[in-house]
Amino acid sequence: MILHGYWRSGAAWRTRIALELKGLAYGQQSVDLRAGAQKSAAFVALNPQGMVPALEVDGAVLTQSPAILEWLEEVHPQPALLPADAVDRAHVRAMAALVGCDIHPLNNLRVGKALRETFGADQAAVDAWAARWIVPGFGALEALVADHGAGWCFGASPTLADCYLIPQIYSARRFNVPLDAFPRLLAIDAAAARHPAFVAAHPDRQPDAD
Repeated sequence: MILHGYWRSGAAWRTRIALELKGLAYGQQSVDLRAGAQKSAAFVALNPQGMVPALEVDGAVLTQSPAILEWLEEVHPQPALLPADAVDRAHVRAMAALVGCDIHPLNNLRVGKALRETFGADQAAVDAWAARWIVPGFGALEALVADHGAGWCFGASPTLADCYLIPQIYSARRFNVPLDAFPRLLAIDAAAARHPAFVAAHPDRQPDAD
């Protein structure tokens, strides 16, 4: 498997976490988003949307991190990142979607670029924009973790929800969002900082990191 990604991309990061949790071997091909490499002819030929991640596997190219993570769970089911019970799986998918659909897309690199270039936003305005979506989203997730977590977002072992959460906490800190109101999420972040799979997937450990 070859993962085309960018060291600080939240979507590529969540994919690395899942790959590491499942103990799968993979190579990496850097796509420098700041330099616009995602719009190069070579990469668009691989992924017409011009976004990371893209995962090359067995002659196929998989795109969109939710689809890649679901594929990983189907093809490499152990260790499981979704619970056995159907209702529990729905809870985990909802937590993941809360981050992946309602928070992350509103504070990724291309949105920040649009805010700056189209609307003249300075860094303080970009930070405020990010906080507008992160804070209520994290508030809802904190409540869900209170109901379902036992050390991780759901239960006592990492799930897909944690793959989504950890990169978003990193982003929240980059945007100077206060996190003291979310002690359960911070506890999960601390647990991830001690977990070998999450450590290996961290942006600072990637070959293309600054």
